[in-house]
Amino acid sequence: MKKLLSLIIPLFLFACKDKTEKLHPLYSSISESVYASGSIKSKNQYLAFANAAGIVKSIIVNEGDTVKKGSPLLFIANDVQKFSKNNAELAAQYADIAANQGKLNEAKLLVDLAKNKLKNDSALFARQSVLWKKQIGSKVEFEQRELAFQNAKTSYISALVKYEDLKRVLALNSNQSKTSLQASSALESEFTLKSEINGVVYSLLKKQGELIGPQTPLAVIGDASVFILEMQVDEYDVFKIKTGMPVLVSLDSYKGQVFDALVSKIYPIMNDRSKTFLVEAKFEKAPPRIYPNISFEASIVIRSKEKALLVPRNYLIGDTAVLKSNGEKVRVSLGLKDYQKAEILSGISENDELQKPKE
Repeated sequence: MKKLLSLIIPLFLFACKDKTEKLHPLYSSISESVYASGSIKSKNQYLAFANAAGIVKSIIVNEGDTVKKGSPLLFIANDVQKFSKNNAELAAQYADIAANQGKLNEAKLLVDLAKNKLKNDSALFARQSVLWKKQIGSKVEFEQRELAFQNAKTSYISALVKYEDLKRVLALNSNQSKTSLQASSALESEFTLKSEINGVVYSLLKKQGELIGPQTPLAVIGDASVFILEMQVDEYDVFKIKTGMPVLVSLDSYKGQVFDALVSKIYPIMNDRSKTFLVEAKFEKAPPRIYPNISFEASIVIRSKEKALLVPRNYLIGDTAVLKSNGEKVRVSLGLKDYQKAEILSGISENDELQKPKE
């Protein structure tokens, strides 16, 4: 029995030794990348908000409709504002210069009459002055002519001042009423929600008859011709990223496929809550069909090499050494690394056989 056990133990040790994983380093391509996740947004996608309080009177678009910039999406009812605009229109009509032209004509006629009387009294006074110098006529007649001339002069100046004042008052009233009408019209326009871009109505957030207030979100609008990949990148990785770097994108909607994109923008402020930076990328060739808010995972390729001497990362000892098949521990220098492999810069060659370290 002892002889049998002595034979089994060496065989078991030999079998365990044979099960030790071994391999030779291989030359292949490798890429170092930064992981990111996010969601897809259409270009210029935005939430359309209400600017005034009221009730949704009517919705004239459907979800999925294409709209032009400035085209109405829905109307908000507010009778008080409607009455205010009507009053402003009436006031503008009443105060309009053309509507008050009769008053100006009347004032101008009084100016002309006063001017003609001044001319006549001025001529009579001048004639009487000549006669008085020749001692013709009485002093009373001379003084009466002088007084009439001065009164006519005063009346003319007064009529002229009143005419100019009336012009200014009418012009002021007209401008003020027009400004009030413009303000009322502008306020009324806030009761019509319009699209700010050429795009697609992705979502309508309220229904007809619902009461809304200022800054209530009413719709989601976006440009369906271009989609943006919005990624959240960890603060420790963001400084490795530059615009133009390639991005490998995986979508749950297209399982098993990888889409190419390029980093297009890096926002220079960190989200305090998530400790991440927002990074945007654009598809080089977008999927056949895509919608906003689809989630994705991505790898932003920082560096890549077509031919590198690679070993699996689980063959490394502390990222500083490897174990040869003869049990010798060798220090190595590493280059690029991904999630599974690492590049060997020095320490071993493709001819060396390595064994996987024990965990």
